[in-house]
Amino acid sequence: MTLVLRYAARSDRGLVRSNNQDSVYAGPRLLALADGMGGHAAGEVASKVVIAALAPLDDDEPGDDLLGRLREAVSNGNGMLNELVAGDPDLDGMGTTLTAVLFAGSRLGLVHVGDSRAYLLRDGRFAQITHDDTFVQSLIDEGRISEEDAANHPQRSLLLRALTGNDVELTLTVREARAGDRYLLCSDGLSGPVSEETLDEAMRIQDPQTCADRLIELALKGGGPDNVTCIVADVVDVEFGENDPIVGGAAGDGSEQQPPPDSAAARASATTLPRPSRPETPPEQPTRPKRKRLRTFLVLLAVLVLLGVGGYFGYSVVMGQHFVSTNDDDEVAVFQGVRGTVLGIPLHRQVEDSCGDAGEDCERIQITDLRPAYQGTVRNGIVNQGSLADARETIEQLRTEQLLPPCTEENSPQHDAEPAGRSTEPDTPSGTPTGPSSLIGQDDGDRVGSAQDDAKQDAAVGTARPVQEPGVDCRTVG
Repeated sequence: MTLVLRYAARSDRGLVRSNNQDSVYAGPRLLALADGMGGHAAGEVASKVVIAALAPLDDDEPGDDLLGRLREAVSNGNGMLNELVAGDPDLDGMGTTLTAVLFAGSRLGLVHVGDSRAYLLRDGRFAQITHDDTFVQSLIDEGRISEEDAANHPQRSLLLRALTGNDVELTLTVREARAGDRYLLCSDGLSGPVSEETLDEAMRIQDPQTCADRLIELALKGGGPDNVTCIVADVVDVEFGENDPIVGGAAGDGSEQQPPPDSAAARASATTLPRPSRPETPPEQPTRPKRKRLRTFLVLLAVLVLLGVGGYFGYSVVMGQHFVSTNDDDEVAVFQGVRGTVLGIPLHRQVEDSCGDAGEDCERIQITDLRPAYQGTVRNGIVNQGSLADARETIEQLRTEQLLPPCTEENSPQHDAEPAGRSTEPDTPSGTPTGPSSLIGQDDGDRVGSAQDDAKQDAAVGTARPVQEPGVDCRTVG
């Protein structure tokens, strides 16, 4: 006599959420459900990463140390979250709940953190076997509020523990498995809008797939305020050679209510195996090549998840950068992204010109308005500006410290030379820097000072003032 699992998994994004941040895995040894949090795509990434870390547990005999294997797998997944958050501080706050069962015949290991739940229907009695890691549950435990009050408490979704990449205390237990047991793992998208009494009634439906479909239907009828995911798993007693062994998931088996293709349940059904015809040899033999294919699929899944994570966070890092350079009209401007292209596609875009939001009286800066020593630097891009505010500050420094003086009519070839010995000093061009620039250093400042000394010397000996060239000695105004 052999105890095995017969199971079904369903997931739905609900009627309010725009995406599904729940992830689920159901296999002959592993049942795992994670409810991601963090906004945008971060919650979905967190739940995927943790489920991917646990999925290999389904591929091998768990041995005697069920809790040790669960703890190690969860630690690996949590460590991956830590690395992702370290790479992008904007992801701080990303995390996921987790409720998972590792099945080993007459025993099973259970790991839990967060507010996803596990229930057990045994001998006609339906009961929750996990404890919510929530603020509201702590108030119930302390006798400060009742179960009825908790249903409408404004902070009922506040978690005290979750997988976020930081150290967290897990709840790990070993339970006895009995033939006839039925387990339900679900996210709070089911346990929230559907009462325990209604769950109990639905759990009496004999077929696991039909039961799972009914549970999703109840959550949607309750308003579907959140993603809703569930696994229904029966512990069945199979006499070798007389019954079809369970070697794959029943999720996505062709029933009328299929999970959407982008849902976590669809991904779970893709990672499980179809139910084969009755074998004439022990069930372990035909499952080995399929387990190899399952392992290969899981490796590919993990790679795709990491590539997707890398692409998403790489894009967020790139678009979080700004730099100052020139546009196609040779105007100084602020760009978002990084310089360069990939397959001919630019990795940046102009977000504002050199005036920004300064108003109509602001004069846009042409590249030829800048001192020659700095024109090349700006054309190549002043990088590592970080925020838009940093880039605007650089623009202001260019405007106040690097602009050439305006070109004037008196600096023309026809201007009469001053007689030698005249005591008056020549006019200093308006706007010429009188000291070294904070952007380019002392050497360029010395060059400006030397030019001024040469002009004074020429005037003293009665030579004509040299012609000023726009973009080299002065800038055109107007």
